[in-house]
Amino acid sequence: MNGLVGFSLAENKALATFGATTYVLGSAIATMPMSLWMGRVGRRTGFMAGATVNIVGCVVAAIALQIRSFPLFCVATFIIGVYNAVGLQYRFAAAEVAAPSHRAMAISLVLAGGVIGGFIGPQSIRIGRDLFATPFQGSFVMLVLFALVALAVQSQVHVPRPVFDTAAGRGRPLSEIARQPAFVVAVIAGALGYGLMNLLMTATPIAMDFCGHPFSDAAWVIEWHVVGMFLPGFFTGSLIRRYGTLPVILAGTGLSVVAVFVALHGITVAHFVAALVFLGIGWNFMYTGGTTLLTETYAPNEKARTQGLNDLIVFTTMGVSSFASGALVTATGWETMNRAALPVLAVIAFAAAWLMWARRRVPAAA
Repeated sequence: MNGLVGFSLAENKALATFGATTYVLGSAIATMPMSLWMGRVGRRTGFMAGATVNIVGCVVAAIALQIRSFPLFCVATFIIGVYNAVGLQYRFAAAEVAAPSHRAMAISLVLAGGVIGGFIGPQSIRIGRDLFATPFQGSFVMLVLFALVALAVQSQVHVPRPVFDTAAGRGRPLSEIARQPAFVVAVIAGALGYGLMNLLMTATPIAMDFCGHPFSDAAWVIEWHVVGMFLPGFFTGSLIRRYGTLPVILAGTGLSVVAVFVALHGITVAHFVAALVFLGIGWNFMYTGGTTLLTETYAPNEKARTQGLNDLIVFTTMGVSSFASGALVTATGWETMNRAALPVLAVIAFAAAWLMWARRRVPAAA
């Protein structure tokens, strides 16, 4: 609903999606500090603080709608973005409490929860839109209720005590961790995979409008895209456990290439649905695989800094893709954007294939 609210509040309609950009910026800026802080105070305290921040952001958004202030609304989405940075730590927390052989499954199942959000979210927005005289004010009130439910659940969560990142047990320098081939490939898969998916997903409603499709069709396409993103979470972990992390990342790039191929061969609603579903599944494989690979690159006392750096790079890439998406599809067109995605996918595939070759070469040499 960011774009719709922004369009109703902004005097310059070209800035209508700026609230979505400040949301991503809030996530990017908060990622490293929140990760380090959670490394000291523990997951439960960190998650509960994030839910509280979300309540504050939603209240500010409701006030911004009441007084019709677009700048204040952008401040609110920035605050809510901070909560998003905290929320993405769930996948790491799941990996930490799972047995090593089940880490991929734990990460995958956490992402699978997005299927529920993909249906509950839009329905909640529709229900809350007209609860009050000011449109969408009730939607933010409903988001406050979700945060309160989260607080209740989080208060009962028991996770291991944090490993303090002190000078005595700080571990390796972050620069040394970041030079590991596995870290580089994990970041490439996560950041480029997420950025590319976000770029094409954000541009889809605009492209469909250019093609003469009504907004209701675009919303339906995005809902199926969300299903494609998160439904594979119920089995991606099993695939990683059976075939390995890098083959699953490669499969994700292959499915994304299929998405581009479909998008380039038609502009019917069916083409958009198929392309976005394949794009969502491809993202799930690359992102889950990248996160699983990342867990292999750090010791317990290095996890906060390593996870924070990874998510900082991911959110920065997302911020650029979010900001550029509308301008690119308007200036270059839907087909050109999809063709431009192929070199990015080639980079991800090459990185994963190279690491796979390097790992097989080491045992062979031994």
